[in-house]
Amino acid sequence: MIFHNDEFPIGFTMSLAQHTDILKRFASLPEDEQQRIVDGSRQMKSREEMQNYVENMFQG
Repeated sequence: MIFHNDEFPIGFTMSLAQHTDILKRFASLPEDEQQRIVDGSRQMKSREEMQNYVENMFQG
């Protein structure tokens, strides 16, 4: 897993910490897929957007 603290937006990390099931799924992804998700998280502009992003990462 690519857990380099300087690369993870704090809101993304905090949202993942609130959802251990999602965190486990994220951790099991290949690094390139994790990076794609982290890059997407940087587009979130509010805590609510980040929460929705994390809660829906594996939907659809």
